[in-house]
Amino acid sequence: MLHLVCATLLLCAPPVAAADSVFVFVDVTVIPMDRERALRGHTVVVRGDRIVAMGPTGRVKVPAGSRKIEGRGKFLLPGLAEMHAHIPGGQVPDSMVERTLFLYVSRGVTTIRGMLGDPRHLDLRARAARGELLSPTIYTSGPSLNGNSIPTPGAAARVVAEQKAAGYDFLKIHPGINGEVFDTLAATAQRVGIRLAGHVPLEVGLERALEAHYATIDHLDGYVEAMVRKGAPASPAESQFFGLNLGEHLDESQLHSLVEATQEARVWNVPTQVLMENLVLGESALALAQRPEMRYVSRETLSKWAEEKNSLLKETGSSTVSARRVMAVRGKLIKALHAGGAGLLLGSDAPQIYNVPGFSTHRELQSLVSAGLTPYQALETGTRNVAVFFGTLPKTGTIGVGKRADLILLDANPLIDVGNTSKQSGVMLRGRWLPKSAIDTRLAAVVRAVQN
Repeated sequence: MLHLVCATLLLCAPPVAAADSVFVFVDVTVIPMDRERALRGHTVVVRGDRIVAMGPTGRVKVPAGSRKIEGRGKFLLPGLAEMHAHIPGGQVPDSMVERTLFLYVSRGVTTIRGMLGDPRHLDLRARAARGELLSPTIYTSGPSLNGNSIPTPGAAARVVAEQKAAGYDFLKIHPGINGEVFDTLAATAQRVGIRLAGHVPLEVGLERALEAHYATIDHLDGYVEAMVRKGAPASPAESQFFGLNLGEHLDESQLHSLVEATQEARVWNVPTQVLMENLVLGESALALAQRPEMRYVSRETLSKWAEEKNSLLKETGSSTVSARRVMAVRGKLIKALHAGGAGLLLGSDAPQIYNVPGFSTHRELQSLVSAGLTPYQALETGTRNVAVFFGTLPKTGTIGVGKRADLILLDANPLIDVGNTSKQSGVMLRGRWLPKSAIDTRLAAVVRAVQN
């Protein structure tokens, strides 16, 4: 089955680039992301999966026999990370898994954090690391921890220990966990050395999640509920879908203290703002379905997404006024978290409603800029910040000698317009060069697979 998929969709990778393979980006503008700057007229030498030399063109020796990549007029950026990704699991066909992983790579997403783990993801993580699969570097949670999977404190202690022993990178928290179970979960996680990430269950609340030192809070979950004003006719416990129904009951004066508490707890946030915008704001389901990247989505999935979008406000009991107020507050919160020194990470929740893997990561960058971040600050959330978060900054997250060669070659400057991250000439994944022509060929195969 796997060989058939590789032959027809061209999604499998050959072995990792040989240690003596050399690529040279010549006369390119490097955006190293170590600080806000652009290094014009540079040459970058990649041997195997590492950058081995970098400097002004003319001062860097181009090794004999190397493959030159013309960089004049182009911009070299570190590969991006999608920090709220989903990888198909369970019994889905290998072809669907591989298509999903390739879509991330096709848009320069070279690292993903899978937010709904499955045992098969551990093998995918290892295969990706060995270069046997055309896939981003994978970090993965274990299977969902929620009110059904861990109904008692004893179950929580057992499952946490099992997931740690299995080798998952962190625990994925979903709604429905009560306070007593959460306390055991958090205590066990601390004891065995694995961190929590994801949702903030209503009974747990933001304050307790910060006390438990979540690695990340995703979707800005818990913040809207924590801002409900005292004496309001609606309580945080009545929250529906990240508080969309609570917008008319918020006290924005609490925003500063919540940001301060987040920074003090050293908890990062993955806003997934574009997911909320897809559901709540502006464009109709019909208009969203016309986005160019929807060609990589089946008609059945698009129909399901339209149904979810069109029914959201009714099902959550939210007025348009309430939902728009919540969206405005979320934008203010993103800007305030950044200004307050609380870490932000790039994530869109793909492939969820109108978020096509890889493509939605670039839309999330634009959402962060719309919330008040500069293009550089938005790009940090998917490059340097990710390396700081994982503790891999000596090897990843910026462009420099000794760093892993995860790179995107762009046709325009993303520091001027963050939307320029979508204008790509090619992607380098752990030293393997994928020019735009090769990516387009594979994307055409994906269209044929999902539309037939």
